[in-house]
Amino acid sequence: MPMPATRMATMTMRITIMATITMTITAMIITIMIMPRMTTVTITTITTTSIATIPIITMATAMLMTTNEPSRAGDLAEREAAALYRLMTWLSPAFPVGGFSYSSGIEWAVEAGDITDTATLADWLDAMLGDGSGFCDATFLVHAYRAAEASEDTTLNDIAELAAAFVPSRERQLETTSQGRAFVDISRAAWDAQGLDAMVAACRTPLVYPVAVGVVAAMHGVPLAPTLHAFLHALVSNWISAASRLIPLGQTDSQRVLVKLEAAVAATANRALNATLDDLGSATFRADLASLRHETQYTRLFRS
Repeated sequence: MPMPATRMATMTMRITIMATITMTITAMIITIMIMPRMTTVTITTITTTSIATIPIITMATAMLMTTNEPSRAGDLAEREAAALYRLMTWLSPAFPVGGFSYSSGIEWAVEAGDITDTATLADWLDAMLGDGSGFCDATFLVHAYRAAEASEDTTLNDIAELAAAFVPSRERQLETTSQGRAFVDISRAAWDAQGLDAMVAACRTPLVYPVAVGVVAAMHGVPLAPTLHAFLHALVSNWISAASRLIPLGQTDSQRVLVKLEAAVAATANRALNATLDDLGSATFRADLASLRHETQYTRLFRS
């Protein structure tokens, strides 16, 4: 039975409209693919008498108009962004605490032949990090942070005194107290926080560097875990920087050593987060001896 002319005309119109829409969308997709820098897609709307096709065109337009817009799903919250910005500033080599002038005894270790290349440097630093001053400093940072966060003045003072007494040599004492004092002074001058002066005044002994970092971070509300990880990364980076000038090492080799120590930094941070003050201890006698003998080393580039 032949189809009525009116119905045939309606179906023909709908097929034509859908074909036109398909061709338009295809053309727009091709345009977007070949113009990746394009930020705005201009669409020519097809005028039809069929109301049913309008939602299809609207949906396609909305999808294509947002193709090149940046995603906001991964944006940092304002507080997280501020914390990250401050950590990157405080623990950057450019922050003026004088870290570039200290080697933590590495200069003597190079002179004595204990450190000669990337392999021996990585082994030395791995031991310092996990079994020596790295773990101890990380533990002091954690406990100083928690005491300052809880406004426990007496506890913070006890931690500061113990941390100062834990330093094995006169030069290391000079290194960590000088950096701690500079860190507090500069942070207070440029990044002051409510309660920071009271926490510093509560300590009757000069703050060593890890304690200073813990107190300042707590007073600014910067989370403990990223503070600790960033501190250890900065510590290792400074050791490698000193070694790169002493062995010497190229920039690529220095980065290879940093890569080798990535897991050790994470492991030390995790240990320190769960450690008590009774867990403190060092098993790096050779590194401690290096910091002592550096005091009388004949030629020196570094202060420790």
